[in-house]
Amino acid sequence: MTDADDTLHVRAIDAFIAATGASDPEQRATLLSRALAADVVFWGPLGRGVGREAVEDFITEVVQGHPSGPCRMVRTTGVDAPEEWARFGWCYEDAAGRPILSGTDMVHVTPAGDIDEIVVFAGPLK
Repeated sequence: MTDADDTLHVRAIDAFIAATGASDPEQRATLLSRALAADVVFWGPLGRGVGREAVEDFITEVVQGHPSGPCRMVRTTGVDAPEEWARFGWCYEDAAGRPILSGTDMVHVTPAGDIDEIVVFAGPLK
C-alpha cells in the first residue's frame, strides 16, 4: 500500500465519521457522497442495507436518535489499510463525552476512494 492509498482510505473514513455527526441533512448527504459509493453495502447491527440512503437512515435513527440524546462517533485508532480493505476503531460518545458503545468497522475502498462496503462490529468480542 502506498501513502496515497492510505490517504484515500483515511479521507473516506473521516468523511463518513463526520457525516455521523452532521445534524444538517444536506451537510450529511454531502459528506456521505464524498465517502460512500452510491450502492454501498452497509452491514450494521440492525442488518444489511444498500445505498447511501440506508446509511443515512441508520445515522438519523440510531446515532442521532439515541435515547441518551445525540451521540458523536469518534475514530479511536489509526486506519489499518492492507490494500483495498481498511479497519478502524470507533466509539460513540454522549454529549458529555462519555462512551456509550465502541467497536471496529471494516470497509472496502474502491480505487477511486469511495467506500463500497461497511461492516460494523459493535461491542467487544467475548
